[in-house]
Amino acid sequence: MPDEPLLRVRGLSVGYGEDPVCAPIDLELRAGEAVAVIGANGTGKSTFLRTVLGLQEPLGGQAELFGARPDPRSGDLRASVASVLGDDAFFSALTVTEHLLLTALGHRVPDARDLVAGLVEDFGLEDRADALPTALSSGQRRRVLLAAAFVRPRSLLVLDEPEQRLDAGMRNRLADMLVEEREDGGAVLVASHDPILVERATTRVLLLHDDGVTTLDPSAGAAAIAAL
Repeated sequence: MPDEPLLRVRGLSVGYGEDPVCAPIDLELRAGEAVAVIGANGTGKSTFLRTVLGLQEPLGGQAELFGARPDPRSGDLRASVASVLGDDAFFSALTVTEHLLLTALGHRVPDARDLVAGLVEDFGLEDRADALPTALSSGQRRRVLLAAAFVRPRSLLVLDEPEQRLDAGMRNRLADMLVEEREDGGAVLVASHDPILVERATTRVLLLHDDGVTTLDPSAGAAAIAAL
């Protein structure tokens, strides 16, 4: 069904061992929506993202991606979800362009070379297109990771604090790209500390805090980040 949630979370408790790091979470995320997860450090934002992607077992409750329990080994899931969770993972012997092109070709993206060239420009990497990962700055490596997510086919884009190590101009460009993502029918789930990105790019905000989980509109979410 077109209006079915891509992600459905019911009473999801996340954490380590037997210790939850936040209150149970309920969420439905549909095509065309972008949800931000915000909160102070240690409130479970990254743990929540990892759990809904099937990279960590929940302590309780349920998470469904595309109507099934999330399994990162699933080919269907890999073809539908692109994510950046903060880990610097590169092909050490490949240049920026080669890394992106291999990712695109591995996912059978049509017109891969044109798409890669466009993303190299979008992420301001033209001067580093032929550089190896060891020659990149921390911010440049972050941009390559984000470009690798955008080069893949996807219905859901999951990003953990994508603004990290980006300058103000690139943060604004990223916000524009996330708006384009949802306006084109994709869904976005993003954990962020950036009030501008949250206010501009998202349609709903989940604030994780000691007393529970609060749903906010993007403006209120941006204000909540500034108050953290």
